[in-house]
Amino acid sequence: MSYARLVKPLLFRLDPEKSHDLALTSLAAAGQVWKRAGIAPPKADPRLAVEVCGMRFPNPVGLAGGFDKAARALWAWPYLGFGFVEIGTVTPRPQPGNPRPRLFRLPEDRALINRLGFNSPGADVVAARLAAVRRAGAYPIPIAVNLGKNAVTPLDAAADDYVGVLERLHAHADFVVANVSSPNTPGLRTLQTGGMVTPLLDALAARNRALGEKPLFIKVAPDLTREELEAIAAAIPGRAHGLVATNATVRRDGLRSPHGHEGGGLSGMPVRQLATDAIRVLHRATGGRVPIIGVGGIMTADDAYEKVKAGATLLEVYTGFVYGGPGTPRRVGEGVARLLERDGFRTLREAVGADNR
Repeated sequence: MSYARLVKPLLFRLDPEKSHDLALTSLAAAGQVWKRAGIAPPKADPRLAVEVCGMRFPNPVGLAGGFDKAARALWAWPYLGFGFVEIGTVTPRPQPGNPRPRLFRLPEDRALINRLGFNSPGADVVAARLAAVRRAGAYPIPIAVNLGKNAVTPLDAAADDYVGVLERLHAHADFVVANVSSPNTPGLRTLQTGGMVTPLLDALAARNRALGEKPLFIKVAPDLTREELEAIAAAIPGRAHGLVATNATVRRDGLRSPHGHEGGGLSGMPVRQLATDAIRVLHRATGGRVPIIGVGGIMTADDAYEKVKAGATLLEVYTGFVYGGPGTPRRVGEGVARLLERDGFRTLREAVGADNR
């Protein structure tokens, strides 16, 4: 309530990227205070706990990749009630991303448009930050690292970049996500196509096994056709362990905001149905055997539960967190628990893919 009435109006008066930086700086400081004070992270309803790829998640609500790109505020996320966090996208070498302005709020549509372009301090900086967190003691929730390529790297050498980031960060991550679906790096989305996704996954899988295999997920776009999604699903066995569905969209259907014409990836409410439809296609295509992280337009518990019933075992929020504030992960998780009880499910796992049965 205080976020909606006091903090959000102040943050929304600032440039979106500046307010994002201020929020990360504040959360980083708060997380350190909470940790040093010995405060325990909030406990989630036990019905929400789930095991995926051998990892235990106290609840399914995670922070999506793109919010804490450089692992600046890691200690804040468990104390806000997140069940896991995805860091990145991280590139092998530092790069500034696209020119500013490159982040826009669309409050009339409950949405954001970003064209950040994988702004990253590089794998070495992020590895050092993650290593410091690991040395500080047991981190209470799983950490994923989102892997990307540098903008100057040609597509035919993209696998080298993804493998390079994996090598640098593998030791510090619980699982990794290959981001081949951002609309803000020229040509990147072609890596999702059948002719390119298989060799990329082959290269990542081989190096992942050599390093000591950790779960590897691939993040896909909401703008793919059913046939394209099914082709990606067919490439998963023996190469990757899961899917993240979905990234931001390049579509602009029905937007009311004056910023609706801006280029980049659109996230928030306008992508909700696109993402849910993609989850449903992927769940059916994999027979429910491949875990899916559902992301895109989760603003409420009902939005989250919709994705669970479509086939998502885990969930992520980004735009919903920007608009809903620090209470979002707990509010969404508690709401999902109530919806499980309403529908007679004893655990989250029982509800996964319920609409596809």
